[in-house]
Amino acid sequence: MTVPKSLHPNFPIHPTPRTWLITAATSPIGLSVACAALAHGDSVIAGVENGGTDPDDERGEDFKEFYTQKCVREGWKERIGGWNWREVIMGQCQAAVAEAVEAFGKLDILLCCSSEALVGTVEELAASPRTQTLVREQFETNFFGPVNIIKAALPGMREKGSGHIMILTGITGHLGTPGLGMHCASWWALEGFCDSLAYEIAPFNIKMTIVQPTIEIGVLTNKIVSAPLLPQYARENNHAPLFRDIITGLLDRIRSAQQNGNHDNSTLAPNEISALYPELPAKMKTALLAETINAITAIGGHENPPARHIVGHEGVASVKEKLKTVGEELEDFVEVSCAVDIDEAEGTEDSNTGADGAT
Repeated sequence: MTVPKSLHPNFPIHPTPRTWLITAATSPIGLSVACAALAHGDSVIAGVENGGTDPDDERGEDFKEFYTQKCVREGWKERIGGWNWREVIMGQCQAAVAEAVEAFGKLDILLCCSSEALVGTVEELAASPRTQTLVREQFETNFFGPVNIIKAALPGMREKGSGHIMILTGITGHLGTPGLGMHCASWWALEGFCDSLAYEIAPFNIKMTIVQPTIEIGVLTNKIVSAPLLPQYARENNHAPLFRDIITGLLDRIRSAQQNGNHDNSTLAPNEISALYPELPAKMKTALLAETINAITAIGGHENPPARHIVGHEGVASVKEKLKTVGEELEDFVEVSCAVDIDEAEGTEDSNTGADGAT
């Protein structure tokens, strides 16, 4: 995957190679960052899911090709007199971090980019024990996964007196989206956790950055799971801009772009639980990821990184519009938010006045 010259990764100046731990190296973003970091001379610990890649996820082939073509043939596996590539299973977070330190002697940058998008309204996701399990699985992937690997990485970074934790969420961490409520909730929970943690670890010179790409990045580059549709939320009965309709339109556009190829993207079945990994054409994937990859590589390991970075003009505009709406509502209801002060002089005067109004 190549990056347009105008968005070529801009790594901050650093005197020695840095060590990255990337939690989802089989994802398009994780794989692209790994390529960029290795090409820059950094070391990479690539996290993969327990048992290897999902058999339904064709991205595993991209990962295998990357490993054989880049890491082995181009010598990334044997650079700087030792290993600067290591693959680890992400089931045991402490073991993954320990292996990173054992292999490279340090961990400089932790990039948490594991993600999953659960599509469905609140009622649809509460309709059965199975859909309720989907909600728990959503939080296991998007919230507890990053939390656990962060907790495992902190002792070593704290002892070393440096480190940079990067969390990839999305503007859904700022903006609620109808039909994507549990996905939004998992990111809001993670961002609240990270905002609080940032203050706690600042005295140890450990940096924290939340990177928020557009909603398409988080959804189209990861697994999508959809709950069965309730008739009350069908398009003809409910006019809210539900995300199921939005993602269906996006998948239709992807299929149209692949008409001349042999690819066949699955669709989200409306009447049953369904899951898929969107298969993006190479050019579309490169264009979609370019800004996010540039942001991650430019910010990762920076001496003074931002606490939060929103990727792209579209995302910035959306968040600004949300903040503008909140500001206008505050002005409209500011009187409701103010405390009621009792005028002391008036109170004193009332206390000195008799029932007949005489003083």
